[in-house]
Amino acid sequence: MLKGLTPRREAVLSIIVSEYIVTALPVASETIFRSYQLGVSPATIRNDMAFLEEAGYIARPHTSAGSVPLDKGYRHYVESLTNEAELPLEEQYRIRKLFREVEEEFERWLKLAATIAARLVRNAALVTLPKPRQCRFKHLELVALQEFAALMVLVLSEAILKRQLLSFEESMTQERLTNIADKLNAAYSGLASSEILVKKLELASEEEQVTEAVIDIMVTEDKLEYEQPHLEGLRLMLGQPEFAQKDKMLSIMELMETKDWLSSALAQRSSEVGVQVVIGEENRDETLRDLSLIFSSYGIPGQIDGTIGVIGPTRMDYRRAISTVGYMSEVLSGLVAGVCRGD
Repeated sequence: MLKGLTPRREAVLSIIVSEYIVTALPVASETIFRSYQLGVSPATIRNDMAFLEEAGYIARPHTSAGSVPLDKGYRHYVESLTNEAELPLEEQYRIRKLFREVEEEFERWLKLAATIAARLVRNAALVTLPKPRQCRFKHLELVALQEFAALMVLVLSEAILKRQLLSFEESMTQERLTNIADKLNAAYSGLASSEILVKKLELASEEEQVTEAVIDIMVTEDKLEYEQPHLEGLRLMLGQPEFAQKDKMLSIMELMETKDWLSSALAQRSSEVGVQVVIGEENRDETLRDLSLIFSSYGIPGQIDGTIGVIGPTRMDYRRAISTVGYMSEVLSGLVAGVCRGD
């Protein structure tokens, strides 16, 4: 039993949440009495519902209507599920089979993961690229464009590719640029930006300029929390009854078109391991307060991680969403570990 409710009141709350998730209709005491064997009269059930309403777990849209869960009710319900939510074994098998059938390319894996999660929960799903906690220098190329200009192509850990135009005060031949690139590749291979900064190396002014550009790119990359995620199933989410009002739908679509919406959405993520759930008013961004987010990190703890999650109305199948996100996180973590081992 969770703190603050008797077993029967907890059962009534669970029934209301479960019924409302399926039907999107207020749940009446008569429905609970007829459909569930609680061993008490309709009047007792009404008393329990009155208690739950007064305590802020449920509400009645109209005086004569049944009850719908509030965010506090969903939170109570979710906390009772977290330890028991697990995808059926046959679905786990099907998911692993799908991953074995696609090419071994991380972009394809992430798109597949988002597509599977969206279909399983009938809502939107997102997956971000796995990102190292601190990017490392792998390789640098300098390509002459004009007499005083060159293109810098920088490859960082996890195949992150960055390009930048450089202007020099002196004329630069391709041979000179290649020599600079060779020298810096030999000196910086495998280093983080902080390690490059403290490395004692005699550099000509052009070599210093290239090094500063490399450090700037790496520092910026390290500060990035999330890149644009793979997002699937937005239509499934917006097809829910909660988004029948055009203004609600448009505000969510506008939010998801912005660059930093994911950082805002996951601002509450804690250092806890496993699936985390943010419900309705718990969201800091006002536009997200009609939504719930279920998400989890995946990857190699302390080294490289990404995020997988699902987004939907607060009336979502939390058991299904938690089990889906938890299992997909396991699958993606295994794939990341295999790539890092060179499997």
